[in-house]
Amino acid sequence: MKIVLVGAGEVGYSVAKDLSADGHDIIVVEEDEERAARVENDLDVMVVRGNGARPSVLEKTGVKTGNEDVSLLIACTNKDEVNIMACWIAKKMGVPHVIARAVGLEFTDNEGWAKDLGIDMLISPERSVAREMEELLEVRGAIHAVEIAGGKAGIYVFRIAEDSVIKEMPLYEVRQKNPKLITLVVSIQRDGKSFVPKAKDVLLPGDICYSMCYRDQVHELESLFQPSLSKKLRRVFIIGAGKIGFQTAQRLATRTPGIDIRIVEEDRAKSERIAAELPEVMVICGDGADSELLVSEGVDKADGFVAATDQDETNLMLAVLGKTLGVSKSIAVVKRSNYLGMTEHIPVDSIVNRNQTLAQVIIRYVRYPGSSRVLTVFEEISSEALELTLSGGSPTVGKNLMDLHMPSGSIIGLIERNQELLIPTGRTELREGDKIVAFASADTMPKVLEVLGESVR
Repeated sequence: MKIVLVGAGEVGYSVAKDLSADGHDIIVVEEDEERAARVENDLDVMVVRGNGARPSVLEKTGVKTGNEDVSLLIACTNKDEVNIMACWIAKKMGVPHVIARAVGLEFTDNEGWAKDLGIDMLISPERSVAREMEELLEVRGAIHAVEIAGGKAGIYVFRIAEDSVIKEMPLYEVRQKNPKLITLVVSIQRDGKSFVPKAKDVLLPGDICYSMCYRDQVHELESLFQPSLSKKLRRVFIIGAGKIGFQTAQRLATRTPGIDIRIVEEDRAKSERIAAELPEVMVICGDGADSELLVSEGVDKADGFVAATDQDETNLMLAVLGKTLGVSKSIAVVKRSNYLGMTEHIPVDSIVNRNQTLAQVIIRYVRYPGSSRVLTVFEEISSEALELTLSGGSPTVGKNLMDLHMPSGSIIGLIERNQELLIPTGRTELREGDKIVAFASADTMPKVLEVLGESVR
């Protein structure tokens, strides 16, 4: 597929790199010489220098009347007017599919904007990041958390603590001793390697377990993996009242009654505006790096701490400071992917990359444009969770899971049927209309779709 990508910042570079590796013909449009040179030197893509919102520049990429070579245009600069105009021009020139990044949250407040602008997908990473942040705070023992089935279930990543009641225990025994807990461990990471576990596999301290679970049972699951962290969320500090800080505070205030949320923001005008928009949140005008201020406001009794300023290094430093001052769970928001592995080296519980979140959404759309959609990509174990609905023509309809001959390293972890959720067993029979969540490595997922009778394209 020939794809034009407007913008070669962190998001654009990541998307270009992955889609080029997938075998697509990528043309990158970038006005900044340094960014353009980086892409040109590092990636096997074509680079056109110029403003992606100008028809004459897009024409050099093949986006012009009468040319049907370009299948998709992705505009992911940090300027809404450039992204929207590039998509509008591309649609007028006959490009069948266009995707735009939305910096302003108002463009994603409702689906009408995308439709009226003729954009197939209008996306903002801040909302996705805020959802993940809420889950990470609510489930403090989780390293990573992803909503599935409309929030009724999730994939939660836990490390088995030394005080875990299930360490040294085989999975079948965990199930026997907790019969009311409906969960499925779909992958285990151990000593840098990952595998799909069998019932007889024993859980060891330090294992990182990827588990599907009903949302209303997640704290019971958490108490097995991380008993010391399984407590109700009462107080959260958020440093920085930007889009992510605001969205996180708003979600927590709306969905967690009685929670004590404290935003620390240095800019007085912004502080006053946020205080007016979120009256249930305490807004403190001050320096988030001022340890005396944080202690006086009760940071040592906080369950969660989110560093969400505009600077990566500042957020990492603040998250370390929060942890040092006694916060139960500390999270740093970053833009650069090279910081993600630092949780192994500094005292921070989670690092969330907002640009990676956006890049993954775009890549999933390109890889799985049909009825299926990838819920998340776990880069640490090179795996994906994919949701799809079984059609009447699927060869799996009427068969039990044990008879499907699923590829090694893959598993069906959840079925939504008639608005009810099922954690399946080998004897579960698949039916037309079942919405299933499959878990597999990125290389194996196309084979999973083949078995299920669903096409990637």
